[in-house]
Amino acid sequence: MAKNTICIWYDTGAEEAANFYAQTFPDTRVTAVHTAPSDNPSTKAGAVLTVDFTVMGIPCIGLNGGPAFKHSEAFSMQIATEDQEETDRYWNALVGNGGEESMCGWCRDKWGINWQITPRALSNAMQQGGETAKRAFDAMMKMKKIDVARIEAAVRGA
Repeated sequence: MAKNTICIWYDTGAEEAANFYAQTFPDTRVTAVHTAPSDNPSTKAGAVLTVDFTVMGIPCIGLNGGPAFKHSEAFSMQIATEDQEETDRYWNALVGNGGEESMCGWCRDKWGINWQITPRALSNAMQQGGETAKRAFDAMMKMKKIDVARIEAAVRGA
């Protein structure tokens, strides 16, 4: 067992979400499904209570905790992408499976988990600082899904 695991609260969809992530992202898998040993405030005995999984190598546990708590952008999973194709693939999978777009490379999956799909071109531009970072940042602020070509053009000053 990992020393540090991200616990993600779901209403009832932890197993469905973990299976979706395993189909969507590399180095992602479901490793265990645990059922409730007895009735509790969020599930009945025998229902899925927790799901152990990894997302791109990061250990997670999904907890079917019921509707008491909702997600916000205060917590998100950030995925670094190499190019527009990879950016499109992850964005389209998350949004196209009942999720919704937000701004600046953020989207939410159908279970309410927030994701940042961030091309390395954007991260690299921001790390340069100064005018380069400002141009890239200003371009990003007008986008939902990040357009790598537009970020690269902003970096060049075009």
